[in-house]
Amino acid sequence: MALRLVSDFDLGKDVLPWLRAQRAALVAAGAGGGGPGVLENNYESLRVLNVERNGNIIYTYKDDKGNVFFGLYDYQTKQNEHLYTFEKDLQVVSCSVNRERTLLAASLVQAAKEGRRNELQPGSRCLTLLVEIHPINNVKVLKAVDSYIWVQFLYPHVESHPLPENHLLLISEEKYIEQLHIQVTQEDGNRVVIKNSGHLPRQRVAEDFVWAQWDMSEQRLYYIDLKKSRSVLKCIQFYADEHFSLMFEASLDVSLSDSGFKLVNFGYDDLQDQEKLSKHPTLCVFTNHTGSLCVCYCPNFDSWEQITYSVLYFHKGHGKTFTATLGRVDSRVTKGITFLSLDYYVAVYLPGHFFHLLNIQHPDLICHSLFLTGNSEVIDMLPHSPLQSLSGSLVLDWGSGKLYRALLNQSYLLEFLWNTRLDCEKLALLHCVLSCGRDPRRLEAKIIQWISENISACHSFDLIQEFIIASSYWSIYPETSNMDKLLPYSSLLTWDTEIPGITLVTEEIPLPLMKVHSFKGYWEKLNSNLEYVKYSKPHLHYNNSVVRREWHSLISEEKKGKRRSTVYVRNILDNAIKVISNLEARNLEPRLTPLFQEEDNHQRLLMGLMVSELKDHLLRHLQGVEKKKIEQMVLDYVSKLLDLICQILEASWRKHNLHPWVLHFNRRASAAEFAVFHIMTRILEATNSLFLPLPPDLDNTEKNEKVKFSIIVRLPPLTGQKICRLWDHPVSSNIISRNHVKQLLQNYNKQPRSPMMDKSSFSVEFLPLNYFIEILTDIESSNPALYAFEGRDNVDAKFVEEAALKHTTMLLGL
Repeated sequence: MALRLVSDFDLGKDVLPWLRAQRAALVAAGAGGGGPGVLENNYESLRVLNVERNGNIIYTYKDDKGNVFFGLYDYQTKQNEHLYTFEKDLQVVSCSVNRERTLLAASLVQAAKEGRRNELQPGSRCLTLLVEIHPINNVKVLKAVDSYIWVQFLYPHVESHPLPENHLLLISEEKYIEQLHIQVTQEDGNRVVIKNSGHLPRQRVAEDFVWAQWDMSEQRLYYIDLKKSRSVLKCIQFYADEHFSLMFEASLDVSLSDSGFKLVNFGYDDLQDQEKLSKHPTLCVFTNHTGSLCVCYCPNFDSWEQITYSVLYFHKGHGKTFTATLGRVDSRVTKGITFLSLDYYVAVYLPGHFFHLLNIQHPDLICHSLFLTGNSEVIDMLPHSPLQSLSGSLVLDWGSGKLYRALLNQSYLLEFLWNTRLDCEKLALLHCVLSCGRDPRRLEAKIIQWISENISACHSFDLIQEFIIASSYWSIYPETSNMDKLLPYSSLLTWDTEIPGITLVTEEIPLPLMKVHSFKGYWEKLNSNLEYVKYSKPHLHYNNSVVRREWHSLISEEKKGKRRSTVYVRNILDNAIKVISNLEARNLEPRLTPLFQEEDNHQRLLMGLMVSELKDHLLRHLQGVEKKKIEQMVLDYVSKLLDLICQILEASWRKHNLHPWVLHFNRRASAAEFAVFHIMTRILEATNSLFLPLPPDLDNTEKNEKVKFSIIVRLPPLTGQKICRLWDHPVSSNIISRNHVKQLLQNYNKQPRSPMMDKSSFSVEFLPLNYFIEILTDIESSNPALYAFEGRDNVDAKFVEEAALKHTTMLLGL
């Protein structure tokens, strides 16, 4: 499965055995009364109510008399604790407990049973209570109203000592949210009581909203209000004290009714009909540590043949609307669509139909996201019951009471990468696997093995290029923010090929309007992303074009006898020495292939220039990062690029059991040698356009000519002929000429020669050669179309004559 759901909590395994043990202990002791021991066999009422910021899970259950019990599972100690019992038959709407576990807030309604008397206050439908539970003491009624109320304690980031004041959110079905400030004091030792409980200060936070979402990890409240039929998304950040701030407002082009009311992540809501979920719009907000802000939206289903959903990438300034064809037309959509947050990705899942893994860091090209449909193993990978994506990668299955941590399944993705045939899936899977970041050396080895066996299987992109760029990017990306804007992520700039089963429309969207002027943490990164969208045109991704120009300039000056400043050249060569040293430090064993080990001044100039130019690029655009850190990042990045080239070649060498320096050019090549040579040519092809430092082209010295010629004659004949047409050299001309003459003479039938032929242009002193040239010319003239001479532009006619004369004299022993 593409997703791996790691169980963090299970009601059936982590709570139920404890409840049964408690009951058994009380039965054995002959005890009764309060506590969890009075639970008889009504275990089906056990369900999760809330997950607090520290990971603690609040749950509830009823005994046979209908009494309501609240319990807490401590995420750190893995222990259960009984919190409180209401000895009335009520239905729980919402519950929350403060960080110190001294106060419990709960909202309850009358249980839906005929003949039951009203357990609540006269005229009220919903009762909201605040209970002192350390020890169990006073109960204060916060609200007794006719509308539903949800409760949520704030969990600020503070030291471990108890807080003198707690803050509680009340969310009303009447479309307002208020914050209560609750001061507590200690009496008689450890007894915690509410101070001045007769009057609790309260503050209005939001009103007239139609949708709200709670982010328990970051203590943020997102909500939408309608202004003149326009949906506006707002975000409030809560801080350690009672202070809170409105952070931004953003216009949304979504259809929401002012008569509706939807809450996300405010605990379990069994008051809504789960079977009707698919008929209501689904909307949620996701953020991550890089400063991303995504709004995922799916309108009402209006077709069983296709579904439309949108993802607004506010941190990129655009949104995408996707239309997915449902895999099985005869299977109606009875379950709602699910959006899940997976760090650098957002997953869109429709049970039984499709699974879409969206790249939120680099959403520009659809090929960097993975869309799967039609494979039941893939699209049925998650539970079909309602799932809720909590903060981070936590996923809660309300129906079964299980809490999962959702992770990309690296092993499955690798296996899928080996088996898929579509280029778009190969590309998306490659990036998904690399983003996992677990055991990168082992991961790279597996990807290199895949590349070596599929080197010619991709037609839309260069496998080696994409791997080198993507792997180098992910090796440096986590070290600092904004690297996604400054370093290349992919070798592709465009993608025009359709993705089977899905279409999309991309539109620019209005950027959020920030409402504060001082930023820290996530908000600083989000603001930086928004500023980049507004002002950075064109993009700032680094490329080696500057290096290419400077390197050619240095080489040209060297040939003309000009020299740059000695200090300038020395600094560049020193950079190269640092890269080579860093490269050697990555490998404990000596390499089989001697890449980057020879004393090649041109190669080292290129290597040093890469370091120099990239360092200048990052220093210009990375604000607030120490120069030493930038220098080390540049050194690591350039070393990584070159190390990956070495790894690819080393893997090929080892796979075919070749030894160092095995490619001698004085004998016929084996199949293994040819396979390795093929990989070498593909590496050269991939790195040439990236302008990475590999050994430069050989010149035409006698030694290098022999090497080139020996390579050409060992290539397959057709490939060798193509290479010769590109190599403007006498040896190449010789090969072309001999092949052409061979072709002319293969079907030669002696015919009477034309007396009208002009012989003056072919006159040479050696008469046999003169006669031979006349014959060849006569054959060509007899059928010009058949004997058209390929590669004519690279052949020196006089050299053909000289080569033929020399060859003839050799054959005659003269």
